[in-house]
Amino acid sequence: MKVIELLSADCMIMELQGTTKSDVIKEMVEKLYGAGRINNQETFEAGIIAREKQTSTGLGDGIAMPHSKNAAVVKPTVLFAKSSQGVDYESLDGQPTFLFFMIAAPEGANDTHLEALAGLSRLLLNPALIGQLKEADSAETVINLFDKAQKAYDAEQLKDAANVDDSSRPFVVAVTACPTGIAHTYMAEDALKNKAKEMNVSIKVETNGSEGVKHRLSKEDIEKASGVIIAADKNVEMARFDGKHLVNRPVSDGIKKSEELINLAMSDSAPVYHHDGSKDSAEEESSSGSVGSQIYKHLMNGISHMLPFVIGGGIIIALSFMVDQFMGVPQDSLHKLGSYHQLAAQLNTIGGAAFGFMLPVLAGFIASSISDRPGLVAGFAAGALANTGGAGFLGALLGGFIAGYVIEFLRKILKGLPKSLDGIKAILFYPLLGVLITGAIMLVINVPMAAINTGLNSFLNGLSGGNAALLGALLGGMMAVDLGGPINKAAYVFGTGTLAATVATGGSPMMAAVMAGGMVPPLAIAIATLLFKDKFSKKDKDAGLTNLVMGFSFITEGAIPFAASDPLKMIPSFMVGSALAGGLVGGAGIKLMAPHGGIFVIMLVNKPILYLVFILIGSLVSALVLGLLKKKVVE
Repeated sequence: MKVIELLSADCMIMELQGTTKSDVIKEMVEKLYGAGRINNQETFEAGIIAREKQTSTGLGDGIAMPHSKNAAVVKPTVLFAKSSQGVDYESLDGQPTFLFFMIAAPEGANDTHLEALAGLSRLLLNPALIGQLKEADSAETVINLFDKAQKAYDAEQLKDAANVDDSSRPFVVAVTACPTGIAHTYMAEDALKNKAKEMNVSIKVETNGSEGVKHRLSKEDIEKASGVIIAADKNVEMARFDGKHLVNRPVSDGIKKSEELINLAMSDSAPVYHHDGSKDSAEEESSSGSVGSQIYKHLMNGISHMLPFVIGGGIIIALSFMVDQFMGVPQDSLHKLGSYHQLAAQLNTIGGAAFGFMLPVLAGFIASSISDRPGLVAGFAAGALANTGGAGFLGALLGGFIAGYVIEFLRKILKGLPKSLDGIKAILFYPLLGVLITGAIMLVINVPMAAINTGLNSFLNGLSGGNAALLGALLGGMMAVDLGGPINKAAYVFGTGTLAATVATGGSPMMAAVMAGGMVPPLAIAIATLLFKDKFSKKDKDAGLTNLVMGFSFITEGAIPFAASDPLKMIPSFMVGSALAGGLVGGAGIKLMAPHGGIFVIMLVNKPILYLVFILIGSLVSALVLGLLKKKVVE
């Protein structure tokens, strides 16, 4: 994908009026909308903001590349904008941003926006082009500059292709990769290539980016190379470099310190890499992040893999109860509810099969996040033992961490074995010793964890009136604090964790409170835009219908663009209504058997009409508070 193909004179802003990050995003989105490149400003802007929340697209050196692959995009486009004064765009280098490239791609565009980002990143390594773009005074000039830069780049690539086979020059190989696989991956590639050319060194660079693995290093490439450079912030295949002098650095060093990396790779001072059978990762020697963030990452890996089993299995089990209730069950056979009639029993069996994987999958993928594939078997065993031993969700969660770190411990104590036994470690030693040690620990851990689990379940089942309302309010309020962030996820994980013990008794009141609390923020926005029309801009009012759909679908994130625009008024308003809805649901003993679905699983709620009434009450209260706090908009 050539950048020039996505540029257009009618999608350029030669002098931005905005002075803040949010202002310039809105200004660029409005330009795309006015040019007919997107059909919904709110939807596209929400996608841009969601991407910025992951990591700022302000790459540094005065450049930003906000981007979104979005249903609102009519035609793939790169919008160019510039600011002569500079904007604080929260760039990675902390410096002002002068040049902006907003990339818009349709949802079915086959990663067009990622290819465009890669192409932009390569061209913008040229400081001369950056300087010329800052001075450009017309859209035609910008297009001509990119056209010339692309042609020069393509010609240079053809010349460089033959350099790898030049045996008269030193030869090194490199791998570049970043978590998103977009800009930095390709910027590091070109920086290393350009510096190698200056140093009269041949280099071949493998990229692990958005387009997959490109220019894969062959066995012959690695063998003839005098050294290896890994400039990566994500997992790359490391075993192939065993015995080679290897420099392992962050991807940013590949961009900023390319000469230093090349010199190290060619010298004997670079350490010789020895692969010990552990996970192939560029992070194993340069891991970053606090202990808390690492634990959160491992936990979310388990939760994300567990949820499809909980959702699929849980809803099918709930359907079995609905079938029996619809067809009728004799009073003396109510204990067979969900399996009395043949169809219900079949649904219960299918759902139970999927739901039964909940705890092993949770523990297995927590362990896998810690110790890669060898941790899976020990983690699955820990989850299964927690299930049979009565330790439940909390026991499986703990078991996953135990299994992962048991494998890491085994790696250390088996590191001294002869190299000839490396192959047998993964297929014999790790699974055998990992399961044995983890299992022995779980048999001990299960005793106190089962008591805790039983006590927690008894506490939850015994909740009624004020106590249930209080816990429901707490969980509902947590869903609105950060709208999909860690606090929201903590409440959601707690709710789903209660399903395992309550699905057979009609569902979980806490899961019902969590879903109610999560539905309130976007519904509150929809109601507020109807009741207080003078306090919202036209585009905000147009987004009301979108938030109505998102709210009823239990997609809390629909409220994020509004919260981001005025968090001091929006977040407290959301929290009041969400806590109220959660408290009412908990106090009324409303139960939910599904972990997701919103209004689409309303028939899996034991008191569906009352449940909807409480959600609407919470949403209305949030909308009223928001209307009181928000000032009128002058358009």
